[in-house]
Amino acid sequence: MKKVQEGDFVTVHYTGKLSDGEVFDTSRGRQPLEVQVGSGTVIPGFDEALRGMEENETKHFSLEPEKAYGQHDENLQRSFQRSDLPEGLDPKVGDTLALKTSSGEQVPVWVSDADENEIKIDMNHPLAGKTLSFEIEVVNISDKPTQPQASSAG
Repeated sequence: MKKVQEGDFVTVHYTGKLSDGEVFDTSRGRQPLEVQVGSGTVIPGFDEALRGMEENETKHFSLEPEKAYGQHDENLQRSFQRSDLPEGLDPKVGDTLALKTSSGEQVPVWVSDADENEIKIDMNHPLAGKTLSFEIEVVNISDKPTQPQASSAG
């Protein structure tokens, strides 16, 4: 039976949970995820866990932050005065905003704190610093894509 290896396109169902058991993402109930192993499109530990699996195989594993979204970096937090925000913008804790970089690229950030005078944004991934648990099931292994591929910019 074929085993997943570098470069394969793997269709996989997954459920990701936080250490308290809360589900943060799942493909169950929708189309499974297709990834090319080794392409860097999924977190490193997820990619590593797929290698060597066979079709219809299920695996449970946990990832420390270093193999997932990294440690939470306090240097990736910024505070802004509400008076500096565009008129009509009233962000609340947990909201996701788009921050424009000096090169014009938009980066998603989330509001980690807010009061009547200022807001604090966090540019860390919301799952940074967290240990994640996954259950994955390999649905298909192919040497070419089986689903339409999203085009990547630049």
